[in-house]
Parts: sequence; structure tokens; C-alpha cells
Amino acid sequence: MKERHTTLPSLKIGKYTIPFPIVQGGMGVGISWDNLAGNVSKEGGLGIVSTVGTGYYRAFEFVEKLVASRPLEVANFYSKQALHEIFRKAREICGNAPLAANVLYAINDYGRVVRDACEAGANMIVTGAGLPTNMPEFTSNFPDVALVPIVSSAKALRILCKRWEGRYKRMPDAVVVEGPLSGGHQGVPYEDCFKPEYQLERVLPEVVEEAKNWGSMPLLAAGGIWDRKDIDRFMALGAAGVQMGTRFLGTHECDAKRYPELMLKVREEDIKLVKSPVGYPARAVMTGIMDRLQEGNAPKVRCISNCVAPCKRGEEAKAVGYCIADRLGDGYLGSAQEGLYFTGSNGYKIDKIVSVKELMDELVQG
Repeated sequence: MKERHTTLPSLKIGKYTIPFPIVQGGMGVGISWDNLAGNVSKEGGLGIVSTVGTGYYRAFEFVEKLVASRPLEVANFYSKQALHEIFRKAREICGNAPLAANVLYAINDYGRVVRDACEAGANMIVTGAGLPTNMPEFTSNFPDVALVPIVSSAKALRILCKRWEGRYKRMPDAVVVEGPLSGGHQGVPYEDCFKPEYQLERVLPEVVEEAKNWGSMPLLAAGGIWDRKDIDRFMALGAAGVQMGTRFLGTHECDAKRYPELMLKVREEDIKLVKSPVGYPARAVMTGIMDRLQEGNAPKVRCISNCVAPCKRGEEAKAVGYCIADRLGDGYLGSAQEGLYFTGSNGYKIDKIVSVKELMDELVQG
């Protein structure tokens, strides 16, 4: 890693030091796997491997059984073998640099996937899409693994810390504070995403104050962070660093190869909050499956992969009109007609595709 001149401090999470306080958001299916996460860590940020839909990795190479070209059931959709291979390939890129895994709390087999990620070599586990009150249970055999929950309010942090202190005698090693401008699933109901009191610049200082009651854990601001000016602004509000997802959609190393092509065409009005079978509103590009829903010709919902608990075996998918596992999988495979494509609110600002190194240089050097 070439030395960069910067005023940005390093970021300490648990036993690990990240040279620059820039964390790449975990994005699935297949957006942040070995190539993206490995290169972010190589360039001095924290790369995060998404554990969602690993059965799709390398055209289902690690899946024992497919039905209608979909990984059958939880064990195949969240493939342990594929996850281990993703981490192995990422390590070939970044060496011993810190590398994390993102595991959504809403998934089926959450505990098993957390353990799989630890065994694969994740130095940290990042969890959102629900409040992971029992997260430490699954890492008790991996004392060096740092735990990083995602919250959207001071109240959520208070509930989490009380539970962790009472049950496990430990605190989070860091906390991501996510506002409602992020891509993918949001932590507040649809209406609240637009209210001033739920915006990151209001929520972050409240979480900073709450965190003082529980120790000195670093807080990472997330949701709508675009450039060095944003990084400096939120660090001035008390964040120790930032988590960014959308900026990395515009990199050559993005593992879901349709994104770089798609994002150059996206306009501001193309990005909207949509209903999701997970039970949270999600921010997506109005293309692919969203077009099919409007036209009334979306594929029939079949729950093959059984990906998330809140969907109730396809019940919620039928209510919103699409299976999130199938459609995110199609997005990774590059389907312009039936893929689901998540992005943050600033996705329309991507006007050129750059390397991870170029992006990190821009963010670090300002």
C-alpha cells in the first residue's frame, strides 16, 4: 500500500487497526465479495464480505442442489464452502489486513453463518437488518473476532448494550450508526425515512452521547456519505470513521458486474424506497424487477432458498410481489429484466468508473 498524505486518523476496532477510517459497506448478493472487499482492505480501508447468497458464487460451484437454477434451502443459499473460498481469494489480495463479514440478523441460520464467517477468517462481524441482541453467543469460540452491530437510534444502542452487558459481560467493539439515505434495507419505517429527526446528522450526536454511558466504542457514520467533505463533517459530529457502500458500486472491482454499467445511467428520480419481504423499506433502482412489478408481469414467487425469517417462507414475498433472494441473485447474474439493484440515495452521482485505489486516494487525500 503506497503511503498517502492525509489528515485522517487510523481506526481501531477491537484488536485491529485500519489505516484509514473508511469502511466499505457489506453488499449482497455478490456485490462485495473477494475482489471488492479484498481490494478495499488492501488499500487501507476495511473491506467487508457479504455473506448473503454465497451459493451464487462462481455460478453455483459450491451448491449441492439447485431447483429452477436457485440454491435449494438455507444451507445452499448461505453456502459455507463458497464463503470460505471467497475469504481465501480475498486474502490473496489483501494479505493479513483486517477483513470483515456482514451477516444480516434477519436471515435464517444467522448463528451458523456467523460461525462460518469466523471459521473462514473474518476479523470482524458486522450485523444489521434487526437488532442482534444475542450476537456474542455465536462468537464465544472466537475471542479475537470484533463485533460491530448496526443501529439507527440511541435507544437501539441502549437496548443492545444492556442486553450484552447483562448476558455476555461485553460491549460492541464498534457500532455503525446508519441513517435513512443508505442503500438496501433501512432501520426505520418508510414514513420516518423522510423526517428530520431520523436523519443521520440528528441521530449520530444522540448515539455519541448514549455511547458514553457504555465505554469508548468507536462509532461509524453510515448512510448517504459521499465524499471527503462528508467524512470530515460526520467525524466532527463524533464519528470515529464512516461506512460507505454506494461509492464502491462505481468501481471496477465491484463483484456484481452489472452495477458499474447500470450506475452510469441512473438518474436521481430512478432511486426510490420500495417494499421488501424482509419487513423493512429498501432503497433500490427502479429497474429490472421493479419494472416487471409495474407492468404486472413479474415472475411467480417460489420460495426455493428460504433466505430470511421475516418472509415466513415466501408469505411476505408474495405480498410485495417478488422473492428477494431470487431477484438479488438475478442482479448478481446480470439480469436487466428481473434483477433487483440496491443503491444509496446518492447513487445517481456516479459519473465514472474508477478503481478502488483511485477512490480511496480521492477520499483519503480529499
